[in-house]
Amino acid sequence: MLPPPNRLRRTADVGRVRQYGRRWQHPLVTLFVYTQSEESLPASRFAFAVGRHIGKATRRNRVRRRIREIVRRQLDQIVPGFDCLFVARPGALTSAHEELEQAIVQLLTRGGLIANETSVPESGGAQI
Repeated sequence: MLPPPNRLRRTADVGRVRQYGRRWQHPLVTLFVYTQSEESLPASRFAFAVGRHIGKATRRNRVRRRIREIVRRQLDQIVPGFDCLFVARPGALTSAHEELEQAIVQLLTRGGLIANETSVPESGGAQI
């Protein structure tokens, strides 16, 4: 479960992200990103949508839980100040967990929510 500051709850906020946010697509998931105003909360917030075309409620809930858990594990790397909406596509139902995780990390990176990992020094080497 995502911590409360990282949840995008209001319908109006989700609608704003879907209508005005930038969109990045992957065969498994679509990501909509909207930049928050300066006076809003300092954390990035997330919502998850899984349509009926995915399947019955149990399948939709399973896909939603998988995506939510992957995002929760990435929270410490995500830059604050964004409202995000993940929309599951039909391939997310049958994909492996690792494949879905790679898709989500790729979308977060393309959307600018995860800082470049090239600036982080690798472990093991002498620091001068």
